[in-house]
Amino acid sequence: MTRTFEQLQTIQPVVIKQLQTIVTKNRTAHAYIFDGNQGTGKRDVALAFTKLLLCEQPQHDVPCETCRNCMRVTSGNHPNVLTIEPDGAFIKIEQVRDLLAEMKKKGMESGRKIYILHHADRLNVGAANTLLKYLEEPDGIVTAILLTEQMQAILPTIRSRCQHIKFQTLPRHIFIPQLVEAGVTQSMAATVSMVTNEMETAIALSQDEQFAHARKTVLKLVEAVQKNVHEALLLVHEDWLPSLKEKSDMEQALDLLLFAYRDIVAYKANPDDAAFTYPDAAPVLRELALHSTYEQLSNRMQAILQARSHLQRNMNRTLMMEQLMLNLQEG
Repeated sequence: MTRTFEQLQTIQPVVIKQLQTIVTKNRTAHAYIFDGNQGTGKRDVALAFTKLLLCEQPQHDVPCETCRNCMRVTSGNHPNVLTIEPDGAFIKIEQVRDLLAEMKKKGMESGRKIYILHHADRLNVGAANTLLKYLEEPDGIVTAILLTEQMQAILPTIRSRCQHIKFQTLPRHIFIPQLVEAGVTQSMAATVSMVTNEMETAIALSQDEQFAHARKTVLKLVEAVQKNVHEALLLVHEDWLPSLKEKSDMEQALDLLLFAYRDIVAYKANPDDAAFTYPDAAPVLRELALHSTYEQLSNRMQAILQARSHLQRNMNRTLMMEQLMLNLQEG
């Protein structure tokens, strides 16, 4: 579902203000790159910006949504607005040529023409060079909007001819309610929102049995470390190591462990004003906060970060986890 302009102002306030200023001061460039992670609202903002540029009666720098132009942009039927999606793995030269031919057709209306390229980092070499020529010599009043999650993969010569608009990751206080609305439990939404900022990935993670198991094991481990290091080592051998075969899974589990200790620090510092990763484990983590000093918690977090770097250097995982448990126990 497309987000409203008001929702976009909440999600990407800086970007929306930037675009409103551009339109108000009549400083529209001929090309923009919208750069940001998946799920940060680039598509919706591109559509909103298009409406703002073409709207017949904008109100306070917001498209009216009711004029003929706004309604045609919403329905995807505005003759002056064209979009390209990758055809398979790439955007191909034929697609860019077809786009440029379409832009020159007599059927287009007078006024601004806008074309939107989704996944602009996937332009193949021929397509990129063809687009570059057009960016250098646009025909009439034209605005290009290139969307990407991989800014560095776009040709430097194309990047230099576009104004760069950077999208921020979604704030958790907005993302978590969206996940809950999509059917994810509040506690799981709080956890997955720490791991990813992308809606589909977050929902997939929330339904992944291995992720749920890793989450559960992490919470059991934090509790065990405080009580008895032998119990923690047993958990590592029976639950942790057998279920985390891949290096990426182990990395993610170590991140989840780090988040648990961050929660404990947050409970210690300000229990009423923190965005927790594990709200369902509040009683246990709050109790641990009471019995830990800031120095101990800092040492434990450092130990987890050290284990993560050992993992990158392919240290024996059993040895690494045993060492980590001893370090956590010592604090």
